[in-house]
Amino acid sequence: MAIRNIRELGDDILRKKSREVTEMTPKIRELIHDMYDTLYEAMGVGLAAPQVGILKRIVVIDVEEGVPYTLINPKILETRDTQTGGEGCLSVPGKAGKVTRPAYVRVWAQDENMQPYELEAEGLLARAVCHEVDHLEGILYVDRVEGELYDAEMEDDED
Repeated sequence: MAIRNIRELGDDILRKKSREVTEMTPKIRELIHDMYDTLYEAMGVGLAAPQVGILKRIVVIDVEEGVPYTLINPKILETRDTQTGGEGCLSVPGKAGKVTRPAYVRVWAQDENMQPYELEAEGLLARAVCHEVDHLEGILYVDRVEGELYDAEMEDDED
């Protein structure tokens, strides 16, 4: 597998809508594996295909180490309540901002075998799903920030 370059704010591809994935091919499967490698190398919690320069509706998320979610052609079916908190993005390194997102989300997607499934998410997972699905529409979290961006401090997840 390979680590791919993460596109950053200012790259036009981040503002374009992604296309549906119609079939699983070896190239798409390789992309998904590369996306996970890239996500883990960057110590992120989510990554959308446009962030590595591919306009396909593919998202990978892992907010709880070892519980990865691959969402192909995701569609948000339901949202409830709200949560407001700090949010960052691998495509906007070193910055963060306050964003309000749904506290609960139910999403339909396909897995790596193109099998449909639904995922119910709360808290950080719900935030990550909404953030990554936005990427597929060409929307960045900076478009939703309440107030100003601020310098993000690296957090040590290990105790």
